[in-house]
Formats: sequence, structure tokens, C-alpha cells
Amino acid sequence: MAKQVTPEELDRRIKKGEEVYVIDVRESNEAATGKIPGAKNIPLGQLAVRKTELDSEKEYVVVCQSGNRSKAACGILGALGYKVEDMTGGMNNWQGETE
Repeated sequence: MAKQVTPEELDRRIKKGEEVYVIDVRESNEAATGKIPGAKNIPLGQLAVRKTELDSEKEYVVVCQSGNRSKAACGILGALGYKVEDMTGGMNNWQGETE
């Protein structure tokens, strides 16, 4: 199971200037309503075909709206050999900046 990270912890890491790679697995129209700054939007249904856009050396934090799709995405990416963390509660619980 993927390691979990809270929205608050992720926000702290971003504010500290850590290099954090965020994948937003919501549909494009959902991400357009506001996403974590710098997040890459790859809808869950496109993950397997767009995996070449990801670097297997990096660790990614996966985000969705409520936490269900990100859990599924972490399962898919983990099975493909990627290092992932699941942001609990999704964007519903995100209090940080959005773009």
C-alpha cells in the first residue's frame, strides 16, 4: 500500500521549497477548477497510457477530489514500479494555494 501524506504535510513540504512532484488524477474539467501549483494533470483513466510522461526515479504525490481515485492510481503506478504517496482526503481537504 502506498505511503499516505496529509494535505497539511504536503503544503508544508511545498512551502519549505522541497521538490515535490504532484500528479492530479481528476478529470481535466475538475482540475481546471483549481489544482495544487505545479501539479501535472493525468486523469486516472489515462495513467497507464501516459506513464511515459513520468520519471521512475522521482517520487510522486497522487491527488484526486476525495481520495478514492488517488488510492487506485497509487495501486496502478506502484504496480508499474513508480514511487508514490497518496494524499489523504484529496482536494476536498486541501487548504493550500491552487492555480
